[in-house]
Amino acid sequence: MWMHNLRLVLPDRVIEHGALEIRDGLIASVLEGDAPVTEAIDGGGLTAIPGIIDLHGDMIERDIEPRPRARFPVDVAMHELDKRLAATGITTAFAAVAFAWKASDLRTQETAVHIIETLHHMRHTLLTDCRIHARFEVNNPDTVPVLERLLAAGMVELVSIMDHTPGQGQYNDTSRYVTFMKEWLGFSDEELKPMYERIAAKIEIIQAAPRDWSLAERIIRTALTHGVIAASHDDDTLEKINAQSVMGVTVSEFPINIESARAAREHGMHVIMGAPNAYRGGSNTGNLSAYDAVKAGVVDILATDYVPAAMLHAAWKLWRDGVLPLHETVRLITANPADAVKLEDRGRLQPGLLADIVFVEDTPVPRVRTTMRAGHVIYSDTHGMRVWRHVSAVHALR
Repeated sequence: MWMHNLRLVLPDRVIEHGALEIRDGLIASVLEGDAPVTEAIDGGGLTAIPGIIDLHGDMIERDIEPRPRARFPVDVAMHELDKRLAATGITTAFAAVAFAWKASDLRTQETAVHIIETLHHMRHTLLTDCRIHARFEVNNPDTVPVLERLLAAGMVELVSIMDHTPGQGQYNDTSRYVTFMKEWLGFSDEELKPMYERIAAKIEIIQAAPRDWSLAERIIRTALTHGVIAASHDDDTLEKINAQSVMGVTVSEFPINIESARAAREHGMHVIMGAPNAYRGGSNTGNLSAYDAVKAGVVDILATDYVPAAMLHAAWKLWRDGVLPLHETVRLITANPADAVKLEDRGRLQPGLLADIVFVEDTPVPRVRTTMRAGHVIYSDTHGMRVWRHVSAVHALR
């Protein structure tokens, strides 16, 4: 199948009027100009970019429990989320699952294992390529053997090392931690009162004492043994980046200040920032602005974090604002995340790679018209369906 009359966003340039051939689920050819066959599909001037790759999406937990104690089955939540991901151009999604707050019913160890095992076994039923990003808290020893078992079973494709202890990292301002626990995890003021007291009592100890990285080192070693990339999370000091780099971490997620982002790059790490942060121009927790960090040249990758649609919109905004050319902003959500986790079969419009392609209408608010994964349409709206009805007609004539 040939398509032409497309703007093609390649890793190093944009072809304003081009054509591409799809064969057996792969991209077979990419050309400038019209297709060399008369039966090519007219792409209507849409912009074709590689399928978007999201390395950190927190949405599945919120879909399982959209409000405190309002629980839906994991498979139902994932099927509904899967449709939204496809509609926003995401073809590869790493669902972030946390083993974090034991006091939270949703983020208990048992619930996390149930989510991961369910997603693993239903992957073949999904539109997108769903993978697991396991989030490990450094001070949670009970998770170590459980996560090691999941890694050995091939159920986890990315591990991040987190430290949400208040008084450092993302919650250097402890009031933000309390607000998060209240607004997102459903804790009441009465339930949080003892926490206020514990936090106040431990802040000086937390800030003064060196961190114990032994559990993190064990998890990173296990992940690397199974060919799984390890990431850090909310880096806030050069010492933390140095320590985790030595242990084998190659991805820095959401550094909270520009110094940490620069240090991560100097250590050869891929730096991830949130697409919602980049689109809005600032962090909702008052940390580093992803928009400013992209302008400073210290960001390689954008992730959905909590809004799937933000990936495309952030890339377009950064381009239209003149921060980067279009092919470079698109790399933030396609080729660069693929490189970070060694997905060598996708992320670029390049012959021999998977035909994961998103067709975007370049309107004031860019719109995904069709999403294709491995040459199959997994989402198309009424505009896109006009094109694909013609595709079906062409195939019927053969």
